[in-house]
Amino acid sequence: MRHVATRNQIKQILAFSGAYLAVAAVYILKSRNYEFLLYLMVMMAIIVAVLGVYKRAGLGPMVLWGFSFWGVLHMVGGLVPIPDDWHTSDTTAVVYNWRIIPGALKYDQLVHGIGVGLVTWLCWQALAGRLRGTDGKNIVPTPGMLSLSAAAGMGFGAINEVIEFFASMALPHNNIGDYSNTGWDLVSNLVGACLAALMIRAVWISTARVDELTE
Repeated sequence: MRHVATRNQIKQILAFSGAYLAVAAVYILKSRNYEFLLYLMVMMAIIVAVLGVYKRAGLGPMVLWGFSFWGVLHMVGGLVPIPDDWHTSDTTAVVYNWRIIPGALKYDQLVHGIGVGLVTWLCWQALAGRLRGTDGKNIVPTPGMLSLSAAAGMGFGAINEVIEFFASMALPHNNIGDYSNTGWDLVSNLVGACLAALMIRAVWISTARVDELTE
């Protein structure tokens, strides 16, 4: 049985999200970081969109908290400085450019993967909330349905790349990166979407087994 977030849980999530976004907004305005001001606006648009999905299809508290904490990772990534030896010389000294695994994994790529994984999870919950099987129960997370959810997650991830492209055109001095960075962002999106789909399937299988044992 899928658990839908209650109004009190929604209020708590919005209060937490509003608090860190307000702090980020003050920091952005003081530092005149106009590039990240755009991302702050995108974050607010994402919150409105997720609430819209919640009202129409219902979403669980875990995925909503997941988006909220992803927002924290996003704000930290663009605003918190790092030592010079944590990033390459051709990038700025913020957490987004932190090479967690030198030559292999950057913080930005990790955030991309988590974000698209959450969108994949959201898309699955939205489908499960709107569709029902012939027995009235939620639909089964088949490979086909999960592939659809993962593809939707990838699609929303690609929208982010479009936003970054226009930002790079409008702001000559930015921290967006080159074509290679875009390619690795898309790879990270794919990994995040696939991992989310596999986790949804694994949780469903384990829950189904528990239900069988308790019947």
